[in-house]
Amino acid sequence: MSKSRLREFAPVAAILGFALTLRLWRLDQPKGYIFDEIYYAKNAASLISDGVELNAQGEAEFVVHPPLGKWLIGLGIKIFGDNEFGWRIAAAIIGSASVLLIYLIAQLLFNSRFLSLTAAALLSLDGLHLVMSRVALLDIFLMFFILLTFYLLLKNNLWLSGVAIGLAGSAKWSAFFLLPVLILLTIDLKRLNWRSWFSRAGQYILVPAGIYLLSWSGWILSSQGWARQSGSNFLSSLWSYHQEIMGFHRDLTDEHAYAANPWSWLVLGRPTSFYYQTPANCGASACSQEILAIGTPILWWVGIFAIATTFGFFITQADKRSAVVLAGVAGTYLPWFFIQSRTTFYFYSIAILPFLVLAVINLLNWAIGKGLSRRYVYTYLVLVAINFVYFLPILIGLEISYSDWLARMWLPSWI
Repeated sequence: MSKSRLREFAPVAAILGFALTLRLWRLDQPKGYIFDEIYYAKNAASLISDGVELNAQGEAEFVVHPPLGKWLIGLGIKIFGDNEFGWRIAAAIIGSASVLLIYLIAQLLFNSRFLSLTAAALLSLDGLHLVMSRVALLDIFLMFFILLTFYLLLKNNLWLSGVAIGLAGSAKWSAFFLLPVLILLTIDLKRLNWRSWFSRAGQYILVPAGIYLLSWSGWILSSQGWARQSGSNFLSSLWSYHQEIMGFHRDLTDEHAYAANPWSWLVLGRPTSFYYQTPANCGASACSQEILAIGTPILWWVGIFAIATTFGFFITQADKRSAVVLAGVAGTYLPWFFIQSRTTFYFYSIAILPFLVLAVINLLNWAIGKGLSRRYVYTYLVLVAINFVYFLPILIGLEISYSDWLARMWLPSWI
């Protein structure tokens, strides 16, 4: 590798190394299942051993999310064992890979290595991203495949983009909220023709549907899965199963201590506590140990302003960069406002995060174009890093004094 290529690759390699190291450090802590790991890690182990989700008694278990994310978690279990590290490693790797992916997307959008590195650094310094990269939940896989969808779209490979959104939907249904947005983003409304519509239908309806169906192969090929024998063939049985899943999601209105309305997500109104203990030996009279799924406040609160200004750029200039960022925000965020009666949680917003970061980059790109010195960007990065490090103990479950924990509860709703 030439010296110039090495100099070009070294900064992004350093960011990726930082991201991966922090996501792997103490990954097996805390011990035991935390939050919804009790469902997904167990389901993943069953998929690896039996091809379908079975409970501890070997009976078919009703599950409400598609299999792909659990297959990925299961791959870690297969390699490293059915233990904390094994069931969390896939999330750590995929979360770290998404840092590289946002670098590549920013490069395609802004053609600036400086801004691309800034995007990667911001994502690696976000608290929610760190937490979701260290737990065996499905949302980090959802986010990664949505990012991959947009990367391939920007590379003008719409067929593979359709594959990627199919993979995202095979982790969580909410990815399919993006399908209308992707079609509109890739259709030239000034030169409409039937050929374009047929192509988009194939790329963003038929291909994702085929990928989604393939993700259920374990259930299809087994006779043990939930509702597997409920119809005359596997398609009718699968349809019956999906009606049950849809009913679950439609009727999920139970109260929960950490439920958060979508209106509160961007302002960090009610972050999700995944784990909380009061250890006895932290060197203080009262101790706390928490894993709080919360974004880095300085990043998110600036991000709200950045999304608003990106909307302004789109209205006044109709530029492609703003359109892509807003499409991502719209597809990952706005649909939740139509189902506000459903029990929802702040950590769902991990899918919005990359587009919030890209909105910040869009704002910085405009400001630099107006003469803003890069040293102000560096200053902002330092502030985000300081904010991230300050919150780090409650992101990865370090034991700290109760007074230190309380000092990090900036809003009463965070407790």
